[in-house]
Amino acid sequence: MNQKIVRISALFVLISTCAVAQKKGIVLSGTNELEEVVISDSKFALPKEKSGKVIVKITADDLKKRPGQSVASVLSTVAGVEVNGNQSRNGKDLGLYIRGGRGHQALILIDGVPVTDASGISLSYDLRLLSADQVESIEVMKGAASTLYGSGAATGVINITLKKAAKKSIAGNVYMNVGTQTTAKDKDYSAQDYNQGFSFNGKSEKFNYFASLNSTETTGISEAKPALDTENFEADHFSRVNSIVKFGFTPNNKLALDFFASYDKIKNDFDAGSFADNIENFATSEQYRIGFSPKYKYTNGEIVLNSSANVMDRALFNYGSFSYYKSRSVNADLFNKYSILPELFLVTGAQFQFHEMSNKSDYVDIRTELANFNMIDPYVTAVYNSDFGFNFNAGARYTIHSMFGNNWVFNLNPSYSIPNTPIKLLASYSSAFIAPSLYQLYSSYGDENLVAEKDKTLEAGVELELLNKKLTFTSIAFLRDETDAIGFDLSTYEYYNISGINKARGFETMFSYQLTNKLKWSANYTFTEMQKQSRVLNPKHKVNSAIDFQATDRLAFSATYQFVSDRYTEYSTYGPAPDFETIVNSEILKDYQLVNANIRYTVIKNRLNLFAAADNILNKDFVEARGFSTKGRNFKLGLNITL
Repeated sequence: MNQKIVRISALFVLISTCAVAQKKGIVLSGTNELEEVVISDSKFALPKEKSGKVIVKITADDLKKRPGQSVASVLSTVAGVEVNGNQSRNGKDLGLYIRGGRGHQALILIDGVPVTDASGISLSYDLRLLSADQVESIEVMKGAASTLYGSGAATGVINITLKKAAKKSIAGNVYMNVGTQTTAKDKDYSAQDYNQGFSFNGKSEKFNYFASLNSTETTGISEAKPALDTENFEADHFSRVNSIVKFGFTPNNKLALDFFASYDKIKNDFDAGSFADNIENFATSEQYRIGFSPKYKYTNGEIVLNSSANVMDRALFNYGSFSYYKSRSVNADLFNKYSILPELFLVTGAQFQFHEMSNKSDYVDIRTELANFNMIDPYVTAVYNSDFGFNFNAGARYTIHSMFGNNWVFNLNPSYSIPNTPIKLLASYSSAFIAPSLYQLYSSYGDENLVAEKDKTLEAGVELELLNKKLTFTSIAFLRDETDAIGFDLSTYEYYNISGINKARGFETMFSYQLTNKLKWSANYTFTEMQKQSRVLNPKHKVNSAIDFQATDRLAFSATYQFVSDRYTEYSTYGPAPDFETIVNSEILKDYQLVNANIRYTVIKNRLNLFAAADNILNKDFVEARGFSTKGRNFKLGLNITL
């Protein structure tokens, strides 16, 4: 789809909506603060105070305080989460690490449905495909969650909820923002980053619909960083189109039928590696997703089916030739909540997953007939919430894998809110099973003799709520043992199972204080100590802090601070001819600090909002990944109109 058409369409809708907003005038509407609920640790809505897991919920209001940011930028501020590549130029490939884990150990859900690329290195989801403007809220649950979510949920689950129909019969939203995209040394403050989109939605007694279109275009920064200040590398372009349609039908108060279809496409220039420019390389990714989620409520419970299918088409032009990747994944997860007693309910379910991939180039021909596997997983979880503060979540899953046999995983998660005190104690012990990806098995870097990784995680901590819940404090320690961990050998360029037990341990501390009705301060600190390949690009220390100030009903201000400590990295070089022996090198990447801020102003209440943001205000020149560029001081302006 032509990016200019999307931009012009958004501008047309924007102008029309401005006219409507001015005619409507200021609209005041009160909102009732509801008890915060989470769904990640039981698959059903549960008051957060009843949950025994460490779950960070990023609400719609939280996202409004960070306008213009990507999903990766938002996630990188969560304790225990690192998104490498997030500070590089838009379009840089991203590495997601939770509690020192690697990409294949974290599972991403969109509206409760797992999202994967079966042709990707770690069977994980590419966060670059998702626009933050289409996101309603995010839950980050840390710790092994394979009992409820299966293979891949070893260090945590990120559950992303997309926006849905409003309560009005007809509603709409349109937004545009423009920003700079420059490094600390270049200081080119011309407009290089454009993001625009619109959505329409509505709801009646029995029907609801939602449709959204987003477009992003960015240039201005080279992916690779010049080794010498005298060198100039060409800017690498990134573009993205996101579209989604949702439709719901509720024939009665017991049954709900929800459908969705989405299309996402990115085109991305990339370079030849660290310190190496390339003016020809580019990649495209197209993702097609459809899904059907019926829900039926009965006297003592509810039954849900989350089903989806997705196809991913990727093409890479690299070193003068094309490589084509195609994958297909099918997911069907049927689960039932049954309340045995008011304080006890049981979640039983069965999940089916199928993944296949193909890869064709001048040098490789991997066919779907070879590269595929499936899993069938029955599971059960019991959730007990007493009236005296004790909560207990326990479950087990039996994975029947077509390639890696049968495996049990389990979860034990007690918590206790001590009566008449602000103290809540948390603990959990859980296991995880992680099958190698199809790429790790069948690609030219793969090994068909890989075995599945098995993890065990122990965590314990405390939550405090003081000063009438204005002050909250959470601290939790964790220890994870990985057996047959999957690593990558830089000397042989092959995936392999790491011998022995790979350990990761650390603790997280989160703090939030509502100083006044208008001023809130939040902060978190993460300490992670890792062994072997888990150390690569994972910071040992990380600090995030944020101040949110609602100056008036219309004017708000936010500022954030982030510290990322030294990181260990490895890379390979080649010795002299004629052997060209591979040499594995290591390096310590220096720590860095970032200060960001934004200001938001409501021109017309509930209708027209403006924002201005500045990132890396101190214009620090730092290294996120060896040999790749990072963003310097950048600015962004935007507006959002709601019908």
